[in-house]
Amino acid sequence: MTDTAVLADLEAEGDVLDRVVRDLPPDVWRMPTPAPGWTIAHQIAHLAWTDGMALLAATDEAGFRAELDRAATEADGYVDRAAERGAARPDLLAHWRERRAALAGALAAVPDGTRLPWFGPPMSATSMATARLMETWAHGQDVADALGVRREPTARLRNVAHIGVRARDFAYRVNGRTPPAQPFRVELTGPGGEVWTWGPADAAQRVTGPALDFCLLVTRRRHRDDLAVTAEGADADAWLGIAQAFAGPPGSGRAAGEFA
Repeated sequence: MTDTAVLADLEAEGDVLDRVVRDLPPDVWRMPTPAPGWTIAHQIAHLAWTDGMALLAATDEAGFRAELDRAATEADGYVDRAAERGAARPDLLAHWRERRAALAGALAAVPDGTRLPWFGPPMSATSMATARLMETWAHGQDVADALGVRREPTARLRNVAHIGVRARDFAYRVNGRTPPAQPFRVELTGPGGEVWTWGPADAAQRVTGPALDFCLLVTRRRHRDDLAVTAEGADADAWLGIAQAFAGPPGSGRAAGEFA
C-alpha cells in the first residue's frame, strides 16, 4: 500500500500553501511569480491540473494514456495552456482543494506493486505522492517568492531531496547526456541538523550541503551559484549543473543573484 507517512506529508505541504493563498484578494492572485508569464493563480492552477492528471493515472490508465497522446501532439505550450485555463476559473481554490483530496484517496487505494503511468518514467503510488509533494513545495516556493514570504523548512524536504537524487539519470537523459555508470554519494543536512544520505559511503563522486539548498537546486528554484551545495568529482559537478526533480524539459531555471 502507499506509504501513509508520505501521504501525510503531501497533505501537510498542500495545507501550508493553502494557508498562504486562501485569504489573498483577487488582484494579488494576478501577481506575477518568478516563473515567466505565470501569476500566483497560474501556479495554483498548474498544481490542480497536475493533481488531476495524477488522479487520472491512478484511476483510469487508458484515459491517462490518451492524455499522453494529446500532450505529444500539442507539445508546445501544452502545460502553459492548461495553467491559463485553470487560472481563469472563479472557483480555482476550491477546485485545487477538491483535486488534492480526491488524489489522496486514490493513491491510498492503489494496490501494492502497481506502477502508475506518467509523463516521465512510470512510478509506484508512493513515488507519485512524493512527486506531488515535490511539485507542491516547488510551486509553493514560487508563490512565496512572489509574496515575499519565508517558509520554514521542515523534515518534509527529505521527500523532495529523495526524488531529486532518484531522478539523477533522468536529468542526464532529458539533457541529451549519458548517465554515469557509478552511483554518487549524497549527504544533506536537514533543518534539524540531521544528516540524510543516499548512495555508497565510499563513492568517489559526492554531493554535500544543506537539504534546503539541494531542494531549491533540483527544483530549479535557485541558481546553483546562490546555494551552498558542493560537489567532489567531475561527474558530480556536472550533475549539479543539470539536476532536476521533475518530469519534462528543464526550463531556464532562475538567474544567478536573482534572490540575493
